[in-house]
Amino acid sequence: MTSSVVFKSFTALRHSSVEHPKLIHPHTTPNSPFPYRRFRITASKSSPKLQNRNLRVAVIGGGPAGGAAAETLAKGGIETYLIERKMDNCKPCGGAIPLCMVGEFDLPLDIIDRRVTKMKMISPSNVAVDIGKTLKPHEYIGMVRREVLDAYLRERASENGAKVINGLFLKMDIPTRGNENIKTPYVLHYTEYDGKKGGTGEKKTLEVDAVIGADGANSRVAKSIDAGDYEYAIAFQERIKIPNDKMVYYEDLAEMYVGDDVSPDFYGWVFPKCDHVAVGTGTVTHKGDIKKFQAATRNRARDKILGGKIIRVEAHPIPEHPRPRRVLGRVALVGDAAGYVTKCSGEGIYFAAKSGRMCAEAIVEGSENGKKMVDESDLRKYLEKWDKTYWPTYKVLDVLQKVFYRSNPAREAFVEMCADEYVQKMTFDSYLYKKVAPGNPLEDLKLAVNTIGSLVRASALRREMEKLSV
Repeated sequence: MTSSVVFKSFTALRHSSVEHPKLIHPHTTPNSPFPYRRFRITASKSSPKLQNRNLRVAVIGGGPAGGAAAETLAKGGIETYLIERKMDNCKPCGGAIPLCMVGEFDLPLDIIDRRVTKMKMISPSNVAVDIGKTLKPHEYIGMVRREVLDAYLRERASENGAKVINGLFLKMDIPTRGNENIKTPYVLHYTEYDGKKGGTGEKKTLEVDAVIGADGANSRVAKSIDAGDYEYAIAFQERIKIPNDKMVYYEDLAEMYVGDDVSPDFYGWVFPKCDHVAVGTGTVTHKGDIKKFQAATRNRARDKILGGKIIRVEAHPIPEHPRPRRVLGRVALVGDAAGYVTKCSGEGIYFAAKSGRMCAEAIVEGSENGKKMVDESDLRKYLEKWDKTYWPTYKVLDVLQKVFYRSNPAREAFVEMCADEYVQKMTFDSYLYKKVAPGNPLEDLKLAVNTIGSLVRASALRREMEKLSV
């Protein structure tokens, strides 16, 4: 989050890719974070009216993406099914949400554990920079537990008419290519767990007209449509119950640690929860060493979590870029299943919920509130809107990660840059409201000069360190 708009000038990169999308083969993965492919679509105007029923849509996965999608569909007159295997799933997620999400998704304040108004960025040499001086009195970063947030969104979807099924999605029968735009249904195969069959569950099928895959990084829906693979990070997190006097320190404070010791390509974190802290890290390049990095993160924070007891250990894959294919026929991917986690910051909750809602809105609009069949063109409207809105954010953070996470000297430069109040203001404004904040031209110029200076010093320090290691 801290780095989301440091290089505001990079947003100019959006124009060539968004306005003139590059057409590629569907099985290639280009440099752009949002790949395009050649496709042929039948116009949705030809989609038939449904007789004596409404459109049926299944949402696979009950996280923020699935919950938001199911609620929007149900409100829009769609016959909605939400299938989720683990109703009490505690995903290893830092749990940070931007302020705008509270308003956009009408979240009750009692599901937010902590309101973070201060952050510390801690460099490889343990230089700490305080961040948050530019926040207004009402502004904060929300900290949630995924088991609480996810359950709330699923319950709200159910209250609006979605049928929530405690089940494990297995596979689906897809209509023969070329028949997607007629009434041929998708047949979903799943195991339902309702307590009557014990732990084995009961095999069932469900016919639907469209499917939204919100089933995470290991998405079975993605595999069903041959969506292609992506590079992924491993996130490892421990929830640690610390003494009350130490919890006071983290009451409204979060910490981010950078350095080769905690991760060669990401960061370590200590985020406050209701009555404990979440301590974690992640990596793409050295997955086998994740426990070593976790131990280093605990060690960096040791004085502040001394006497703590680990109450839960969690690990989960995090996608590093969108999949080559995100829509096929009447199937669309959203959230982690689509690959919507940002580089550098690792943020995913807001983008998951937002993509779920945007996809569902496209289906509601294309079906005229459930009265017409939808086709691929309706689902692609969601993709077009998503890419146009968020491509710059993903690209900027991708560049920042490559520039500042490549070495300890570069990380020192990054932390040094974060001390600048203008950087903090631009960063928080963009993160909290998910809009590129308008800048001051003079301050932008000063920022560019300071950034170059920091990188030059980092490069010089790196050379000196390499000499010492010879």
